[in-house]
Amino acid sequence: MSQTLRTPLLFAAVAALFILEGTTSAWVFSGSWNSSLTILNMALISAIMALGVNLQWGYAGLFNVGIMGFVALGGLATVIISMPSTPGAWSAGGFRIFAGLLLGAASIVAAIMVQRNMARGRKRALATLAVLIGGFFLYRFVFDGGVIAVEAINPALTGYLGGLNPGGAENYRAHGYMAVLAWPVGALLAAGAAWVVGKTALGLRSDYLAIATLGISEIIIAVLKNEDWLSRGVKNVIGLPRPVPYEVDLQNSASFAERAAGWGVDVTTASTIAVKLNYGLLFTVVLVILLIMSQAALNSPWGRMMRAIRDNEVAAEAMGKDVTRRHLQVFILGSAVAGMAGAMMTTLDGQLTPGTYNPLRFTFLIWVMVIVGGSGNNFGAILGGFLIWFLWIQVEPIGNWLMGLITSGMVDGDLKTHLINSAAHMRLFTMGIVLLLVLRFSPRGLVPEK
Repeated sequence: MSQTLRTPLLFAAVAALFILEGTTSAWVFSGSWNSSLTILNMALISAIMALGVNLQWGYAGLFNVGIMGFVALGGLATVIISMPSTPGAWSAGGFRIFAGLLLGAASIVAAIMVQRNMARGRKRALATLAVLIGGFFLYRFVFDGGVIAVEAINPALTGYLGGLNPGGAENYRAHGYMAVLAWPVGALLAAGAAWVVGKTALGLRSDYLAIATLGISEIIIAVLKNEDWLSRGVKNVIGLPRPVPYEVDLQNSASFAERAAGWGVDVTTASTIAVKLNYGLLFTVVLVILLIMSQAALNSPWGRMMRAIRDNEVAAEAMGKDVTRRHLQVFILGSAVAGMAGAMMTTLDGQLTPGTYNPLRFTFLIWVMVIVGGSGNNFGAILGGFLIWFLWIQVEPIGNWLMGLITSGMVDGDLKTHLINSAAHMRLFTMGIVLLLVLRFSPRGLVPEK
């Protein structure tokens, strides 16, 4: 079967899975459109993450396993932009915190200037050490005082600086558009972090680059978990504003209740479906825009140059291409896409929970999506995002069904109980099986690069 025909058929098959989830309760399907749309919205976000990884790996061969960190930075951007500032936090210690951060940065810059302007020798080493040690203690003195003051402000509910929402603590939810504004900010924040990471790590070989990016992503998560003044740490930031209506507002609307009655659906179910559809529309618009831009980049001279660098760096460098600079460009672009997806996911969840970011969900699973879908092909990455996320959610009921079938003829006992309880672990096993099958029978993915 030609790829031109296979691609739409595969997308149609995946679409059929979502339709079955919403329309029938047979086998492992729930027959709930609420469930189907919930899976679909996260699949849209996962597809955007897969696009970002495909930019880095499929275009340039960069092995980035620090996706989790850039997704988390996107989530942080949602808090910074869409939440209101904590009353009194800036006057109590906010300005002192940023003064401390500036002093820390100034100390590093001063040490670099000493290294550049002094002759090599003991005096330069001592001067550099004195600048760094003195700057560190000055930074900690200023910074720690500000942190203590901010985190002491009603720590059960706030205890952090908050964000830029103009509505204030009483009316910030009325400014739901701020959540959408946070999405490009999340991309910019992730891009800035990617520039710092890229300047230091992109000179490494692929295996060392993977270790470096994984380590840096863990550092980002550690900061989010421990710096309460920034993100409330493990206490989480809840109640983020929405860019779509609230269910309770729709339920209290007479016109919406009338339309729901006309559809033959109770107003509660109709309101939850309407909210999920609104989210899905927003996410689809973003995905389509990113897909158009990615396709344009792939088919442009820049895209052909990136693939040439991916296939043979030595030959590309011999032709006068600045390989390190191009790697940095695509690394920043891919990380920015992941950051935007992270901001969208936090908006959908309505909360920032730093403790939930883990490599299994936000790195390994995204890589599986890209590999299964087809690295180097944007449509393949999107297909992988939809298919793998659907399987990730549905494997649990499939596992329960399978274990129930296997143990149906067994007598009650420890073995039967163990097998039934093992159904909860079917996700990882199934993802491994799917990955192995695709690598065996379609090593370039379901929709390979042309």
